[in-house]
Amino acid sequence: MSVETAGPSRAARQDAFFQALCFSAAMVLMATLAGLLVALVIGGWPALAHFGPKFFISAAWDPVAEDYGAAGPIVGTLVTAGLAMVMALPLAVGIAVFLVEFCPSVLAKYVSMAVELLAGIPSIVYGMWGLFVLAPWFALHVQLPLFYVVDPDSFWGHLFEGIPNGANIFTAAMILAIMVLPYIATVLRELLLSVPTHVREAAYGMGCTPYEVVSKIMLPYIRRSAIGAVMLGLGRALGETMAVTFIIGNSHEFPRSLFASGSTIASTIANEFAEASSDLHVSALLALGLVLFVITFAALVGARLLIGREKA
Repeated sequence: MSVETAGPSRAARQDAFFQALCFSAAMVLMATLAGLLVALVIGGWPALAHFGPKFFISAAWDPVAEDYGAAGPIVGTLVTAGLAMVMALPLAVGIAVFLVEFCPSVLAKYVSMAVELLAGIPSIVYGMWGLFVLAPWFALHVQLPLFYVVDPDSFWGHLFEGIPNGANIFTAAMILAIMVLPYIATVLRELLLSVPTHVREAAYGMGCTPYEVVSKIMLPYIRRSAIGAVMLGLGRALGETMAVTFIIGNSHEFPRSLFASGSTIASTIANEFAEASSDLHVSALLALGLVLFVITFAALVGARLLIGREKA
Protein backbone atom coordinates (compact mmCIF):
# COMPACT_ATOMS: atom_id res chain seq x y z
CA MET A 1 0.00 0.00 0.00
CA SER A 2 2.80 2.41 0.86
CA VAL A 3 4.52 1.67 -2.44
CA GLU A 4 1.35 2.46 -4.39
CA THR A 5 0.83 5.84 -2.67
CA ALA A 6 4.48 6.89 -2.84
CA GLY A 7 4.47 7.08 -6.63
CA PRO A 8 1.60 9.55 -7.08
CA SER A 9 2.84 11.64 -4.15
CA ARG A 10 6.28 12.00 -5.70
CA ALA A 11 4.77 12.78 -9.11
CA ALA A 12 2.55 15.41 -7.54
CA ARG A 13 5.52 17.05 -5.85
CA GLN A 14 7.47 17.06 -9.11
CA ASP A 15 4.50 18.57 -10.95
CA ALA A 16 4.06 21.26 -8.30
CA PHE A 17 7.77 22.09 -8.40
CA PHE A 18 7.70 22.27 -12.21
CA GLN A 19 4.69 24.60 -12.18
CA ALA A 20 6.33 26.83 -9.58
CA LEU A 21 9.51 26.96 -11.66
CA CYS A 22 7.60 27.99 -14.78
CA PHE A 23 5.62 30.57 -12.80
CA SER A 24 8.86 32.00 -11.38
CA ALA A 25 10.36 32.30 -14.86
CA ALA A 26 7.29 34.20 -16.06
CA MET A 27 7.31 36.47 -13.02
CA VAL A 28 11.03 37.25 -13.48
CA LEU A 29 10.24 38.37 -17.01
CA MET A 30 7.33 40.53 -15.88
CA ALA A 31 9.36 42.00 -13.02
CA THR A 32 12.21 42.85 -15.39
CA LEU A 33 9.80 44.55 -17.79
CA ALA A 34 8.14 46.48 -14.97
CA GLY A 35 11.50 47.49 -13.51
CA LEU A 36 12.67 48.74 -16.89
CA LEU A 37 9.54 50.80 -17.36
CA VAL A 38 9.74 52.27 -13.84
CA ALA A 39 13.42 53.16 -14.30
CA LEU A 40 12.68 54.94 -17.57
CA VAL A 41 9.73 56.84 -16.09
CA ILE A 42 11.70 57.95 -13.02
CA GLY A 43 14.78 58.86 -15.02
CA GLY A 44 12.92 60.69 -17.78
CA TRP A 45 10.38 62.48 -15.60
CA PRO A 46 12.53 65.57 -14.86
CA ALA A 47 12.86 66.30 -18.59
CA LEU A 48 9.19 65.57 -19.28
CA ALA A 49 8.12 67.79 -16.39
CA HIS A 50 10.52 70.58 -17.41
CA PHE A 51 9.58 70.75 -21.11
CA GLY A 52 6.03 69.41 -21.00
CA PRO A 53 4.30 68.65 -24.32
CA LYS A 54 6.93 70.76 -26.09
CA PHE A 55 9.35 67.87 -25.65
CA PHE A 56 7.39 65.80 -28.19
CA ILE A 57 6.83 68.51 -30.82
CA SER A 58 10.12 70.42 -30.74
CA ALA A 59 13.10 69.50 -32.91
CA ALA A 60 15.54 71.56 -30.84
CA TRP A 61 18.45 69.66 -29.31
CA ASP A 62 20.99 72.00 -27.75
CA PRO A 63 22.96 70.61 -24.78
CA VAL A 64 24.67 73.98 -24.28
CA ALA A 65 21.37 75.84 -23.84
CA GLU A 66 19.75 72.82 -22.13
CA ASP A 67 16.95 72.81 -24.71
CA TYR A 68 15.79 69.36 -25.80
CA GLY A 69 13.05 68.14 -28.11
CA ALA A 70 12.26 64.62 -29.29
CA ALA A 71 10.40 65.34 -32.53
CA GLY A 72 13.41 64.82 -34.80
CA PRO A 73 14.48 61.43 -33.38
CA ILE A 74 10.86 60.24 -33.13
CA VAL A 75 10.12 61.04 -36.77
CA GLY A 76 13.48 59.60 -37.85
CA THR A 77 12.72 56.35 -35.99
CA LEU A 78 9.26 55.98 -37.52
CA VAL A 79 10.34 56.92 -41.05
CA THR A 80 13.40 54.66 -41.18
CA ALA A 81 11.54 51.71 -39.67
CA GLY A 82 8.56 52.22 -41.99
CA LEU A 83 10.71 52.50 -45.11
CA ALA A 84 12.71 49.45 -44.03
CA MET A 85 9.55 47.37 -43.74
CA VAL A 86 8.28 48.59 -47.12
CA MET A 87 11.57 47.49 -48.70
CA ALA A 88 12.09 44.26 -46.77
CA LEU A 89 8.61 42.72 -46.67
CA PRO A 90 8.14 42.07 -50.43
CA LEU A 91 11.66 40.64 -50.67
CA ALA A 92 11.08 38.43 -47.62
CA VAL A 93 7.84 37.08 -49.08
CA GLY A 94 9.56 36.41 -52.40
CA ILE A 95 12.47 34.61 -50.74
CA ALA A 96 10.16 32.48 -48.59
CA VAL A 97 7.93 31.52 -51.51
CA PHE A 98 10.93 30.70 -53.71
CA LEU A 99 12.47 28.44 -51.06
CA VAL A 100 9.22 26.58 -50.43
CA GLU A 101 7.74 26.34 -53.91
CA PHE A 102 10.32 26.78 -56.64
CA CYS A 103 13.83 26.23 -55.32
CA PRO A 104 15.37 22.76 -55.93
CA SER A 105 15.84 20.89 -52.67
CA VAL A 106 19.61 20.67 -53.15
CA LEU A 107 19.90 24.43 -53.56
CA ALA A 108 17.27 25.35 -50.94
CA LYS A 109 19.49 24.20 -48.08
CA TYR A 110 22.32 26.52 -49.07
CA VAL A 111 20.06 29.48 -49.77
CA SER A 112 18.41 29.02 -46.37
CA MET A 113 21.83 28.92 -44.72
CA ALA A 114 22.80 32.15 -46.49
CA VAL A 115 19.64 33.87 -45.31
CA GLU A 116 20.19 32.73 -41.74
CA LEU A 117 23.83 33.83 -41.95
CA LEU A 118 22.68 37.39 -42.67
CA ALA A 119 20.77 37.35 -39.38
CA GLY A 120 23.95 36.46 -37.49
CA ILE A 121 26.09 39.31 -38.80
CA PRO A 122 26.70 41.92 -36.04
CA SER A 123 24.98 45.24 -36.55
CA ILE A 124 28.24 47.17 -36.36
CA VAL A 125 29.45 45.28 -39.44
CA TYR A 126 26.35 46.41 -41.32
CA GLY A 127 27.04 49.95 -40.17
CA MET A 128 30.65 49.91 -41.34
CA TRP A 129 29.65 48.42 -44.68
CA GLY A 130 26.97 51.07 -45.04
CA LEU A 131 29.39 53.89 -44.22
CA PHE A 132 32.33 52.80 -46.39
CA VAL A 133 30.56 50.99 -49.26
CA LEU A 134 26.86 51.77 -49.55
CA ALA A 135 26.97 55.49 -48.74
CA PRO A 136 29.68 56.42 -51.32
CA TRP A 137 28.03 54.25 -53.97
CA PHE A 138 24.60 55.72 -53.26
CA ALA A 139 25.92 59.29 -53.34
CA LEU A 140 27.71 58.75 -56.66
CA HIS A 141 25.13 56.68 -58.54
CA VAL A 142 21.81 57.86 -57.07
CA GLN A 143 22.00 61.21 -55.32
CA LEU A 144 24.25 63.06 -57.77
CA PRO A 145 22.29 62.00 -60.90
CA LEU A 146 19.03 63.01 -59.22
CA PHE A 147 20.61 66.29 -58.10
CA TYR A 148 21.33 67.24 -61.72
CA VAL A 149 18.10 65.88 -63.24
CA VAL A 150 15.30 66.77 -60.81
CA ASP A 151 13.95 70.31 -60.63
CA PRO A 152 14.77 71.54 -57.08
CA ASP A 153 11.49 73.48 -56.90
CA SER A 154 9.30 70.51 -57.82
CA PHE A 155 7.74 67.94 -55.49
CA TRP A 156 10.43 65.40 -56.37
CA GLY A 157 13.11 68.00 -55.85
CA HIS A 158 11.92 68.64 -52.31
CA LEU A 159 11.53 64.91 -51.67
CA PHE A 160 15.11 64.13 -52.75
CA GLU A 161 16.92 67.25 -51.60
CA GLY A 162 19.95 66.88 -49.35
CA ILE A 163 23.73 66.87 -49.30
CA PRO A 164 24.94 64.13 -51.70
CA ASN A 165 27.15 62.30 -49.23
CA GLY A 166 25.14 59.08 -48.91
CA ALA A 167 24.46 59.53 -45.18
CA ASN A 168 20.74 60.11 -44.87
CA ILE A 169 17.37 58.74 -43.84
CA PHE A 170 16.93 56.62 -46.95
CA THR A 171 20.27 54.80 -46.80
CA ALA A 172 19.70 54.13 -43.09
CA ALA A 173 16.37 52.56 -44.03
CA MET A 174 18.14 50.43 -46.65
CA ILE A 175 20.54 49.12 -44.03
CA LEU A 176 17.64 48.35 -41.71
CA ALA A 177 15.81 46.55 -44.52
CA ILE A 178 18.84 44.31 -45.11
CA MET A 179 19.06 43.60 -41.38
CA VAL A 180 15.40 42.69 -40.82
CA LEU A 181 15.04 40.77 -44.09
CA PRO A 182 16.48 37.43 -42.87
CA TYR A 183 14.31 37.44 -39.73
CA ILE A 184 11.10 37.94 -41.65
CA ALA A 185 12.07 35.59 -44.50
CA THR A 186 13.06 32.76 -42.16
CA VAL A 187 9.83 32.94 -40.16
CA LEU A 188 7.69 33.20 -43.30
CA ARG A 189 9.46 30.18 -44.79
CA GLU A 190 8.68 28.09 -41.71
CA LEU A 191 5.07 29.27 -41.82
CA LEU A 192 4.69 28.37 -45.48
CA LEU A 193 6.12 24.93 -44.76
CA SER A 194 3.36 24.48 -42.18
CA VAL A 195 0.67 24.67 -44.87
CA PRO A 196 -0.70 21.09 -45.20
CA THR A 197 0.61 19.32 -48.27
CA HIS A 198 -2.82 17.98 -49.21
CA VAL A 199 -4.21 21.52 -49.36
CA ARG A 200 -1.58 22.59 -51.88
CA GLU A 201 -1.92 19.37 -53.88
CA ALA A 202 -5.70 19.76 -53.99
CA ALA A 203 -5.30 23.27 -55.39
CA TYR A 204 -2.87 22.07 -58.05
CA GLY A 205 -5.24 19.19 -58.82
CA MET A 206 -8.01 21.67 -59.52
CA GLY A 207 -5.80 23.34 -62.13
CA CYS A 208 -4.52 26.28 -60.11
CA THR A 209 -1.28 27.90 -61.20
CA PRO A 210 1.63 28.32 -58.77
CA TYR A 211 0.76 32.01 -58.47
CA GLU A 212 -2.84 31.17 -57.55
CA VAL A 213 -1.76 28.53 -55.04
CA VAL A 214 0.59 30.95 -53.31
CA SER A 215 -1.65 34.03 -53.40
CA LYS A 216 -5.04 32.37 -52.83
CA ILE A 217 -4.16 29.41 -50.63
CA MET A 218 -0.79 29.61 -48.87
CA LEU A 219 -0.52 33.28 -47.96
CA PRO A 220 -4.12 33.53 -46.63
CA TYR A 221 -3.51 30.33 -44.64
CA ILE A 222 -0.57 31.89 -42.74
CA ARG A 223 -1.86 35.48 -42.71
CA ARG A 224 -2.49 35.62 -38.98
CA SER A 225 0.89 34.17 -38.01
CA ALA A 226 2.68 36.29 -40.62
CA ILE A 227 1.74 39.39 -38.63
CA GLY A 228 4.03 38.11 -35.89
CA ALA A 229 6.88 37.80 -38.38
CA VAL A 230 6.36 41.37 -39.53
CA MET A 231 6.29 42.61 -35.94
CA LEU A 232 9.55 40.77 -35.26
CA GLY A 233 11.19 42.69 -38.07
CA LEU A 234 9.56 45.98 -37.08
CA GLY A 235 10.77 45.64 -33.49
CA ARG A 236 14.32 45.07 -34.73
CA ALA A 237 14.08 48.09 -37.04
CA LEU A 238 12.72 50.40 -34.33
CA GLY A 239 15.44 49.58 -31.83
CA GLU A 240 18.50 49.18 -34.05
CA THR A 241 21.36 51.38 -32.87
CA MET A 242 24.88 51.03 -34.21
CA ALA A 243 24.16 50.38 -37.88
CA VAL A 244 21.86 53.41 -38.06
CA THR A 245 24.27 55.60 -36.09
CA PHE A 246 26.98 55.03 -38.68
CA ILE A 247 24.97 56.10 -41.71
CA ILE A 248 21.98 58.31 -40.82
CA GLY A 249 23.97 61.54 -40.51
CA ASN A 250 23.04 62.14 -36.84
CA SER A 251 21.29 65.47 -37.29
CA HIS A 252 18.64 66.33 -34.70
CA GLU A 253 16.73 68.55 -37.10
CA PHE A 254 13.31 67.52 -38.33
CA PRO A 255 13.92 65.48 -41.54
CA ARG A 256 12.35 67.28 -44.50
CA SER A 257 13.30 64.85 -47.29
CA LEU A 258 14.35 61.25 -47.85
CA PHE A 259 17.94 62.29 -48.51
CA ALA A 260 18.23 64.58 -45.49
CA SER A 261 20.39 63.68 -42.52
CA GLY A 262 18.49 62.68 -39.44
CA SER A 263 18.60 60.67 -36.27
CA THR A 264 16.65 57.99 -34.46
CA ILE A 265 15.93 57.59 -30.79
CA ALA A 266 18.40 54.74 -30.46
CA SER A 267 21.17 56.54 -32.37
CA THR A 268 20.71 59.70 -30.28
CA ILE A 269 21.01 57.76 -27.04
CA ALA A 270 24.08 55.87 -28.30
CA ASN A 271 25.80 59.05 -29.45
CA GLU A 272 25.24 61.18 -26.38
CA PHE A 273 24.66 59.08 -23.28
CA ALA A 274 28.35 58.68 -22.46
CA GLU A 275 28.96 62.42 -22.91
CA ALA A 276 25.85 63.71 -21.12
CA SER A 277 27.19 65.97 -18.38
CA SER A 278 24.06 67.55 -16.91
CA ASP A 279 21.16 65.91 -15.12
CA LEU A 280 18.66 67.39 -17.56
CA HIS A 281 20.59 66.00 -20.54
CA VAL A 282 20.63 62.51 -19.03
CA SER A 283 16.94 62.82 -18.20
CA ALA A 284 16.14 63.85 -21.78
CA LEU A 285 17.94 60.77 -23.09
CA LEU A 286 16.06 58.53 -20.66
CA ALA A 287 12.82 60.19 -21.76
CA LEU A 288 13.73 59.27 -25.33
CA GLY A 289 14.18 55.68 -24.17
CA LEU A 290 10.73 55.81 -22.62
CA VAL A 291 9.26 57.10 -25.88
CA LEU A 292 10.90 54.24 -27.79
CA PHE A 293 9.49 51.79 -25.26
CA VAL A 294 6.00 53.22 -25.77
CA ILE A 295 6.33 53.13 -29.57
CA THR A 296 7.43 49.49 -29.53
CA PHE A 297 4.65 48.58 -27.09
CA ALA A 298 2.09 50.36 -29.29
CA ALA A 299 3.31 48.38 -32.31
CA LEU A 300 2.88 45.12 -30.39
CA VAL A 301 -0.60 46.12 -29.24
CA GLY A 302 -1.51 46.97 -32.82
CA ALA A 303 -0.29 43.56 -33.93
CA ARG A 304 -2.40 41.83 -31.27
CA LEU A 305 -5.47 43.81 -32.39
CA LEU A 306 -4.88 42.78 -36.00
CA ILE A 307 -4.54 39.16 -34.98
CA GLY A 308 -7.75 39.47 -32.96
CA ARG A 309 -9.60 40.82 -35.98
CA GLU A 310 -8.28 37.99 -38.11
CA LYS A 311 -9.57 35.46 -35.59
CA ALA A 312 -12.97 37.14 -35.58
